[in-house]
Amino acid sequence: MVARTRTYAVVGLALVAAVTAGCSGTGSGSGSGSTTSPAGSSSGGGGGGGGGQNSAAPTESNPPGDIPDNQAFVAYQPSGGSFAGFTVKVPEGWARTGQGSTTVFTDKLNTVKITAVSAAAAPTTGSVTSKVIPQLRSQVPKFAAPKVSEMTRHAGRVVLLTYQGDSTKDPVTGKVVRDAFERYAFYRAGHEVDLTLSGPVKADNVDPWRIVSDSFAWR
Repeated sequence: MVARTRTYAVVGLALVAAVTAGCSGTGSGSGSGSTTSPAGSSSGGGGGGGGGQNSAAPTESNPPGDIPDNQAFVAYQPSGGSFAGFTVKVPEGWARTGQGSTTVFTDKLNTVKITAVSAAAAPTTGSVTSKVIPQLRSQVPKFAAPKVSEMTRHAGRVVLLTYQGDSTKDPVTGKVVRDAFERYAFYRAGHEVDLTLSGPVKADNVDPWRIVSDSFAWR
Protein backbone atom coordinates (compact mmCIF):
# COMPACT_ATOMS: atom_id res chain seq x y z
CA MET A 1 0.00 0.00 0.00
CA VAL A 2 2.81 2.38 0.89
CA ALA A 3 4.52 1.68 -2.44
CA ARG A 4 1.32 2.28 -4.39
CA THR A 5 0.71 5.53 -2.49
CA ARG A 6 4.18 6.75 -3.36
CA THR A 7 3.65 5.80 -6.98
CA TYR A 8 0.38 7.71 -7.14
CA ALA A 9 2.06 10.71 -5.53
CA VAL A 10 4.88 10.71 -8.10
CA VAL A 11 2.38 10.45 -10.98
CA GLY A 12 0.32 13.24 -9.51
CA LEU A 13 3.34 15.48 -9.19
CA ALA A 14 4.28 14.76 -12.80
CA LEU A 15 0.82 15.71 -14.01
CA VAL A 16 0.92 18.96 -12.04
CA ALA A 17 4.32 19.80 -13.51
CA ALA A 18 3.08 19.13 -17.05
CA VAL A 19 0.01 21.29 -16.58
CA THR A 20 2.10 24.07 -15.07
CA ALA A 21 4.54 23.93 -17.98
CA GLY A 22 1.67 24.10 -20.48
CA CYS A 23 0.19 27.13 -18.81
CA SER A 24 3.60 28.77 -18.65
CA GLY A 25 4.10 28.22 -22.40
CA THR A 26 0.71 29.76 -23.20
CA GLY A 27 1.48 32.83 -21.13
CA SER A 28 4.80 33.29 -22.96
CA GLY A 29 3.06 33.22 -26.33
CA SER A 30 0.56 35.85 -25.21
CA GLY A 31 3.36 38.05 -24.01
CA SER A 32 5.05 37.79 -27.39
CA GLY A 33 1.80 38.80 -29.07
CA SER A 34 1.42 41.81 -26.81
CA THR A 35 4.97 42.87 -27.69
CA THR A 36 4.48 42.76 -31.47
CA SER A 37 1.18 44.64 -31.41
CA PRO A 38 2.61 47.98 -30.21
CA ALA A 39 5.40 47.65 -32.78
CA GLY A 40 2.79 47.34 -35.47
CA SER A 41 1.00 50.37 -34.04
CA SER A 42 4.26 52.27 -33.92
CA SER A 43 4.89 51.41 -37.55
CA GLY A 44 1.43 52.61 -38.43
CA GLY A 45 2.12 55.83 -36.53
CA GLY A 46 5.27 56.30 -38.58
CA GLY A 47 3.16 56.00 -41.72
CA GLY A 48 0.88 58.69 -40.36
CA GLY A 49 3.92 60.90 -39.80
CA GLY A 50 4.95 60.34 -43.38
CA GLY A 51 1.48 61.43 -44.47
CA GLY A 52 1.96 64.62 -42.47
CA GLN A 53 5.21 65.33 -44.30
CA ASN A 54 3.60 64.64 -47.67
CA SER A 55 0.89 67.18 -46.95
CA ALA A 56 3.54 69.93 -46.96
CA ALA A 57 5.04 68.84 -50.30
CA PRO A 58 2.81 70.99 -52.59
CA THR A 59 4.51 74.17 -51.31
CA GLU A 60 7.69 73.01 -53.05
CA SER A 61 6.22 71.15 -55.99
CA ASN A 62 5.60 74.14 -58.27
CA PRO A 63 7.57 74.12 -61.53
CA PRO A 64 10.46 76.63 -61.65
CA GLY A 65 9.10 80.13 -62.21
CA ASP A 66 5.53 79.48 -61.03
CA ILE A 67 4.36 82.36 -58.86
CA PRO A 68 2.67 80.97 -55.70
CA ASP A 69 -1.12 81.10 -55.56
CA ASN A 70 -0.96 83.00 -52.27
CA GLN A 71 1.27 85.76 -53.66
CA ALA A 72 0.14 89.19 -52.43
CA PHE A 73 0.18 92.29 -54.65
CA VAL A 74 0.72 95.94 -53.70
CA ALA A 75 0.12 99.16 -55.61
CA TYR A 76 3.17 100.91 -57.04
CA GLN A 77 3.34 104.51 -58.24
CA PRO A 78 6.65 106.00 -59.36
CA SER A 79 7.90 108.99 -57.43
CA GLY A 80 10.38 110.14 -60.04
CA GLY A 81 11.26 109.76 -63.69
CA SER A 82 9.70 111.50 -66.65
CA PHE A 83 6.13 110.54 -65.75
CA ALA A 84 4.46 109.36 -62.55
CA GLY A 85 0.77 109.61 -63.43
CA PHE A 86 -0.12 105.94 -63.11
CA THR A 87 -0.29 103.04 -60.66
CA VAL A 88 0.10 99.30 -61.13
CA LYS A 89 0.04 96.37 -58.76
CA VAL A 90 3.27 94.42 -58.38
CA PRO A 91 4.06 91.27 -56.37
CA GLU A 92 4.79 92.13 -52.76
CA GLY A 93 8.31 91.44 -51.52
CA TRP A 94 10.04 91.34 -54.90
CA ALA A 95 13.41 93.08 -55.25
CA ARG A 96 13.17 96.52 -56.81
CA THR A 97 15.72 98.31 -58.96
CA GLY A 98 15.38 101.48 -61.02
CA GLN A 99 17.19 103.52 -63.61
CA GLY A 100 15.76 106.69 -65.11
CA SER A 101 12.16 106.09 -66.13
CA THR A 102 12.44 102.29 -65.82
CA THR A 103 11.63 100.31 -62.67
CA VAL A 104 12.14 96.55 -62.41
CA PHE A 105 10.77 94.10 -59.85
CA THR A 106 12.35 90.64 -59.76
CA ASP A 107 12.01 87.42 -57.80
CA LYS A 108 13.97 84.30 -58.75
CA LEU A 109 13.10 83.72 -62.42
CA ASN A 110 10.28 86.27 -62.87
CA THR A 111 10.39 89.97 -63.74
CA VAL A 112 8.03 92.93 -63.92
CA LYS A 113 9.51 95.83 -65.90
CA ILE A 114 7.82 99.24 -66.11
CA THR A 115 9.02 101.98 -68.47
CA ALA A 116 7.40 105.40 -68.95
CA VAL A 117 8.22 107.48 -72.04
CA SER A 118 6.84 110.47 -73.91
CA ALA A 119 5.10 109.60 -77.18
CA ALA A 120 3.48 111.82 -79.81
CA ALA A 121 1.01 109.14 -80.85
CA ALA A 122 -0.55 106.00 -79.44
CA PRO A 123 1.21 102.74 -80.27
CA THR A 124 -0.39 100.51 -82.88
CA THR A 125 0.19 96.96 -84.00
CA GLY A 126 1.97 98.42 -87.01
CA SER A 127 4.29 100.70 -85.04
CA VAL A 128 5.17 97.92 -82.57
CA THR A 129 5.90 95.55 -85.45
CA SER A 130 8.06 98.01 -87.38
CA LYS A 131 9.88 99.71 -84.48
CA VAL A 132 9.75 97.71 -81.26
CA ILE A 133 10.36 94.21 -82.62
CA PRO A 134 13.62 95.18 -84.44
CA GLN A 135 14.87 96.83 -81.24
CA LEU A 136 14.11 93.78 -79.13
CA ARG A 137 15.61 91.46 -81.73
CA SER A 138 18.95 93.22 -81.26
CA GLN A 139 18.68 93.33 -77.46
CA VAL A 140 17.17 89.98 -76.41
CA PRO A 141 19.32 86.85 -76.91
CA LYS A 142 17.66 84.37 -79.30
CA PHE A 143 14.60 86.58 -79.75
CA ALA A 144 11.80 84.56 -81.36
CA ALA A 145 8.06 84.06 -81.98
CA PRO A 146 6.86 87.69 -81.84
CA LYS A 147 3.12 88.21 -82.02
CA VAL A 148 1.36 91.59 -81.88
CA SER A 149 -2.31 92.14 -81.07
CA GLU A 150 -4.74 94.67 -79.63
CA MET A 151 -6.81 94.00 -76.53
CA THR A 152 -8.62 95.74 -73.71
CA ARG A 153 -7.60 95.99 -70.09
CA HIS A 154 -9.31 97.93 -67.30
CA ALA A 155 -7.28 101.00 -68.31
CA GLY A 156 -8.58 100.74 -71.88
CA ARG A 157 -7.10 99.75 -75.22
CA VAL A 158 -3.60 98.29 -75.17
CA VAL A 159 -1.16 96.83 -77.69
CA LEU A 160 0.25 93.48 -76.59
CA LEU A 161 3.49 91.99 -77.89
CA THR A 162 4.37 88.44 -76.87
CA TYR A 163 7.71 86.82 -77.67
CA GLN A 164 10.40 84.50 -76.34
CA GLY A 165 14.06 84.94 -75.57
CA ASP A 166 16.94 83.72 -73.43
CA SER A 167 17.54 85.18 -70.00
CA THR A 168 20.90 86.60 -69.02
CA LYS A 169 23.33 84.01 -67.69
CA ASP A 170 23.04 83.37 -63.96
CA PRO A 171 26.27 84.72 -62.40
CA VAL A 172 26.39 81.84 -59.89
CA THR A 173 25.19 78.77 -61.80
CA GLY A 174 25.92 79.95 -65.32
CA LYS A 175 22.51 78.67 -66.43
CA VAL A 176 20.34 80.35 -69.06
CA VAL A 177 16.53 80.12 -68.91
CA ARG A 178 14.18 80.29 -71.89
CA ASP A 179 11.71 83.08 -71.07
CA ALA A 180 8.27 84.06 -72.31
CA PHE A 181 7.48 87.80 -72.46
CA GLU A 182 4.27 89.84 -72.42
CA ARG A 183 4.74 93.53 -73.26
CA TYR A 184 1.72 95.80 -72.77
CA ALA A 185 1.86 99.32 -74.25
CA PHE A 186 -0.56 101.75 -72.53
CA TYR A 187 -1.04 105.29 -73.87
CA ARG A 188 -2.76 108.51 -72.84
CA ALA A 189 -2.24 112.18 -73.68
CA GLY A 190 1.32 111.97 -74.92
CA HIS A 191 2.48 109.42 -72.36
CA GLU A 192 3.24 105.75 -73.03
CA VAL A 193 3.85 103.19 -70.30
CA ASP A 194 5.30 99.85 -71.33
CA LEU A 195 4.65 96.99 -68.91
CA THR A 196 6.74 93.88 -69.60
CA LEU A 197 6.13 90.64 -67.69
CA SER A 198 8.51 87.71 -68.10
CA GLY A 199 9.25 84.25 -66.72
CA PRO A 200 10.19 80.73 -67.83
CA VAL A 201 8.20 79.46 -70.82
CA LYS A 202 6.89 76.44 -68.88
CA ALA A 203 5.71 78.45 -65.88
CA ASP A 204 1.96 78.89 -65.46
CA ASN A 205 1.66 82.57 -64.52
CA VAL A 206 -1.47 83.45 -66.48
CA ASP A 207 -3.42 84.57 -63.39
CA PRO A 208 -0.64 86.62 -61.72
CA TRP A 209 0.19 88.39 -64.99
CA ARG A 210 -3.51 89.12 -65.52
CA ILE A 211 -3.69 90.70 -62.05
CA VAL A 212 -0.73 92.95 -62.83
CA SER A 213 -1.80 94.02 -66.33
CA ASP A 214 -5.44 94.56 -65.32
CA SER A 215 -4.40 96.66 -62.32
CA PHE A 216 -2.78 99.39 -64.40
CA ALA A 217 -4.58 102.71 -63.95
CA TRP A 218 -3.94 106.31 -64.98
CA ARG A 219 -3.77 109.02 -62.28
